Amino acid sequence: MQYFVVMIDYGRRGREAVVDPEITRREVIARVVSGEYRNISFIHEISDSVVEDVTADILAEAALPDISATEADLQASTFDHRRDLRKHEQA
Repeated sequence: MQYFVVMIDYGRRGREAVVDPEITRREVIARVVSGEYRNISFIHEISDSVVEDVTADILAEAALPDISATEADLQASTFDHRRDLRKHEQA
C-alpha cells in the first residue's frame, strides 16, 4: 500500500496532516499547483512500511516556470522584428 502524508502548518492555529490512501502523486502535485495545499511543512510518501520525504521533489514538480522580464522582452522584440520583416516584404 502506498499513500502520501501532507503536513500543513497553520501557524498559531496548529498543524494538519492530510492523509488519503486514495490520492496519487499526480493529485498531490495538482493540489499544490492549485493552491489547495499551502504552507506545507513536509510531504511524506509511505510505501510498504518505508517513509520517504518527497517534499522537495513534489514542490519542484509543482513549480511553474518563471519567465524573467528579460526573457519576455526578448520574445516581444523577436515578434516585433518578424512583424517589421513582413511589412517590408509586402511593400
